[in-house]
Amino acid sequence: MPVHGPKRSTAAAALAALTLVITAACDSSDGGKTPPTTARADVLAVKIDNVAAARPPTGLEKADIVYVEQVEAGLSRILAAYSSDVPSVIGPVRSARETDLELLRQFDEPTLAYSGAQSALRPSIEAAPLEALPPSKAPDAYFRSGDRAAPHNLYLRPGKIPHASNGVNAAEDIGLRFAAPPPGGTPVNGRTVSYPSARFAFTWAADRDQWLVSMDGTPARTASGDRLGAATVVLQEVDVQPSRFRDRGGNTSPFSATVGSGSATVLRDGKSYDVAWERNTARSATGFTIRDGEPMTFATGQVWIVLVPR
Repeated sequence: MPVHGPKRSTAAAALAALTLVITAACDSSDGGKTPPTTARADVLAVKIDNVAAARPPTGLEKADIVYVEQVEAGLSRILAAYSSDVPSVIGPVRSARETDLELLRQFDEPTLAYSGAQSALRPSIEAAPLEALPPSKAPDAYFRSGDRAAPHNLYLRPGKIPHASNGVNAAEDIGLRFAAPPPGGTPVNGRTVSYPSARFAFTWAADRDQWLVSMDGTPARTASGDRLGAATVVLQEVDVQPSRFRDRGGNTSPFSATVGSGSATVLRDGKSYDVAWERNTARSATGFTIRDGEPMTFATGQVWIVLVPR
């Protein structure tokens, strides 16, 4: 006979209680490392050109996180993650790399805007847990600017792609904590990072509470002429090794490994902090801790994470 009345209600209540227990157990399985947000960040990641002919960038100052990575011939490129504030135009957009795919596993199925990729890398992009968005998939969202030469003139209009920010900060979404600085730290005016063919300098400006960015010895600026600056800069030491991919010129693409552990330097509020970083799997977020094992805190504002060869 079918179950009616009180028996069905009792069974439903028992099932609901069991569901709550299972959900609570799943939520606590990561040891509390998942940030307690009510919604995950809807991340738009854009691969941005960074040679001299591509500067100044457009919209970079609105990114929640700016990743800097080494590419072929010792040059650099930027992977910018947007969620809390997405500008109307971003660029110039360039091609994706293997390093980007591992970095983006920290986010929940982000959208990746890029100009293209080596044919050998495309299967990896298609298999990655992200929404790949090259110009071929959204031709109306990309345009070429007439103020500079190709290939440094491709730009993205985020308003013309299927992406809507929910206002959640991408940095907070992967567990970075914005709070008062920890005790200690060493006063410092600036730090410099060098790749074989690129150089970045971060200089503390107390009047702006920012680390002003310079690239290749020149002050870095936005498209409107303002100085680029970061509230927090992370110099993350990683293993950089040759990948199996090459560019059109035959240069081997380097791969920066961001799964593992190592040392890092965090710059905030005019001080330098020695920290440790750890990321156990590609699906987990990177944690930064000070000597006592407590999480490193970050200053409110944009975070730059520079992947430094160790």
